[in-house]
Amino acid sequence: MTIGKVHFNTHNPVFLAPMEDVTDIGFRLLCKQMGADLVYSEFVSSDALIRGVNRSVEKLQVCDEERPVAIQIYGRFVEAMRDAAQIVVEQAHPDILDINFGCPVKRVAGKGAGAGMLQNIPLMLEMTRAVVDAVPQTPVTVKTRLGWDHDHKIIVDLAEQLQDCGIQALTIHGRTRSQMYTGEADWTLIGEVKRNPRMKIPSIGNGDITTPERARECFERYGVDAIMVGRATFGRPWIFREIRNHLNGKDELLTNDWKLDVLKQQVLTSVDRLGEYRGILHSRRHLAASPLFKGIPNFRETRIRMLRAETVEELFGIIDKAPLSPSLSPEMGEGGVIPT
Repeated sequence: MTIGKVHFNTHNPVFLAPMEDVTDIGFRLLCKQMGADLVYSEFVSSDALIRGVNRSVEKLQVCDEERPVAIQIYGRFVEAMRDAAQIVVEQAHPDILDINFGCPVKRVAGKGAGAGMLQNIPLMLEMTRAVVDAVPQTPVTVKTRLGWDHDHKIIVDLAEQLQDCGIQALTIHGRTRSQMYTGEADWTLIGEVKRNPRMKIPSIGNGDITTPERARECFERYGVDAIMVGRATFGRPWIFREIRNHLNGKDELLTNDWKLDVLKQQVLTSVDRLGEYRGILHSRRHLAASPLFKGIPNFRETRIRMLRAETVEELFGIIDKAPLSPSLSPEMGEGGVIPT
């Protein structure tokens, strides 16, 4: 599969979804080590970026070890998005620039950005053309949803329109904006977009990929060119390795001790980048959400202690004493995963 000039040698590529306050450079690097074929940044506000807001500028930090890497931007004004796209390319040199037309949260969609653009398709298309034209040497992609609500699932026609604007790939989350993250992702229209003979660019499916088996089903049943995994990575970055092993028919035992070491590595990487307090604050929720600790009787108190830990020594002391979930034994397989 190829996105612009970016070629993926892996059959059935698996991508890390962009997630605010999650997919910083440290987490992206870890997921890359676990087998992610493409990683995405947190979304970057175009308005904040052109104003030089530090938090937004920091999101442009990338390193060679994580490439290929995509940086995602969002906004509601065409000129700001065009200018932000140029800033991203000049400063970060991403392999791919992605436009967010899918974020459903009120503070974004409610102001007309993200999934809010699904209510103003002419503006969405104008914005897409402007961004594509602004960065001709960088492939531009789009991530969006099926439509605004159940009565306006417009993605099949919209996909063609976005392709005509010059994007190089399209990621579709199988929910409408009104669904937010509730209910089950509907992949039928994702498959319809892929089967459309007029679609020439890669189709990437997203939503409810929480197990290796589901990943295989999405490739085989809907024919997508790649899949994107989001919240199922919380406390489980090794899901990329599990999916790749399953797709390749490889039988590899990932022990609980090995997984615990991966989570500790995530904490230490975060601490190294952000300092002890901020690094722990940023990573401890991943630990508390990890399936390693799901289904353990009376675990609530331990989870609270994890979330309150303020030093590496304190946090690792809690982790080392915590029992691990029996659902993760080799005989029983994975369990207790947060769905996307």
